[in-house]
Amino acid sequence: MGLFDKVSQTRQETEVTLGPAESFAAIALIAVAADGYINDSESKAISMTLSRMQLFRSYPDDVMRKMLDRLLMIMQRQGVEVLFNAALATLPDELKETVFAVTTDIALADGEVSEEEEQLLNDLYSALGISEDIALKIIDVMLIKNKG
Repeated sequence: MGLFDKVSQTRQETEVTLGPAESFAAIALIAVAADGYINDSESKAISMTLSRMQLFRSYPDDVMRKMLDRLLMIMQRQGVEVLFNAALATLPDELKETVFAVTTDIALADGEVSEEEEQLLNDLYSALGISEDIALKIIDVMLIKNKG
């Protein structure tokens, strides 16, 4: 990698700024893609879950799709870590437990949690500063919710 490649990469990484809604969606998208792909049930789960939230009520379908496409492009071009750090930097404190619950629910949407998804959830609760007790309660509730 040449000097200009390094400068360009550094500039791209520092230029990622997200609003609160984008931060929330980014973390959910990262959870969906944690196992390396997004299956139909996960794709439907993220769209349906986000569209039901107050945070995204004013987002028409095309705006939601464009936002998710932008976040996916950032993740593909700059990496999961860049998107994750940008999301953590702007996610409001009052949404931290909520985003953990939503990502847990989405990870369980296909009926199983891969090793990658489990690792992401472990990393996520820690990065969000959620207590282990709260994280375990959220996981327990989402396991019950996704049984049927």
